[in-house]
This record gives sequence, C-alpha cells and structure tokens, in this order.
Amino acid sequence: MAKTLLDSTDRKILLFLIKNARTPFLEIARECGISGAAIHQRIKKLEDMGVIQGSRLTVEPKALGFDVCAFINIKVSDIKRQQDTVDHLKHIPEIVECHYMTGAFNLMAKLYCLDNEHLMNTIYNKILQVPGVSETETYVSLIEAFSREIYIDIVQG
Repeated sequence: MAKTLLDSTDRKILLFLIKNARTPFLEIARECGISGAAIHQRIKKLEDMGVIQGSRLTVEPKALGFDVCAFINIKVSDIKRQQDTVDHLKHIPEIVECHYMTGAFNLMAKLYCLDNEHLMNTIYNKILQVPGVSETETYVSLIEAFSREIYIDIVQG
C-alpha cells in the first residue's frame, strides 16, 4: 500500500475520529474551522485512499465473560499450506487476530477464552486439529497495559 501524505486538517480530523468515531461531523468542522460539507468530502477522500477503513464498535471481552487473553505462536509444517492453515484458523471464533510472523513460528494468533479450561480446549481440540499446524507455543496475558490506534502525529507530525 502506498504511503499517504496528510495535511494538518486531515490529521486533526483523524485524531477526532480515532478518539471517538461517533463525533458529529459538525463538531469536527467547528474544531477544524471548515464547513460540514468539507468534513464530509475529506472523510470520503480518506476512505477512498484506504486511510479510514470503516468504523467499528469496541467490545470489552471481560464484560462478556472472556477472562483469558492469550497469544499463540503457530508453526506450520509445510510452508506451502500456510494460507490454507490461516483459512482454517479463521473459522475458530476464539481467534480475533492472526499475523504472519518471522522467526521460529509462522503465525501468531490472539484469542479470547472464558477460562483456562476453554483455552486448553481451544488449543487441543481446535487449533492443533487444523491441517498443517505442527506446534504451538502459548502466552497468557495477565492484563492489557494499553491498546491504541496508530498515533498519526508520530508519522507526519
């Protein structure tokens, strides 16, 4: 993906939307000193460029009873089957992220489980049953220190 250059107004709009995607466009327009129509146009342009990719609702897993967050390194036995393995992992609902990795393992998955028993069941009866998975290494998160979207001022401050 090509690197996108943003002006100060685009960065300011993104900062508002990153903090709260539900911020009314007219409020953003007032803060940026431009019209509501200009905000709509700029946001549309950012969407068309692929900078903004929709908006999402963030759910707190613990509020729904998912008390265990884990990261699992996954080794794929045949690198030619890696994409097939990823396609199978997509069907495991506990897995919320999957990344191709460098190093001894090919993939890293982030997942949420209700408890340790649910985690063990997910590893043994789901992940290790996926064709191509030859080995796993599991890390349990004790607590998430912080989470955030990319801070755009670092990129183009």
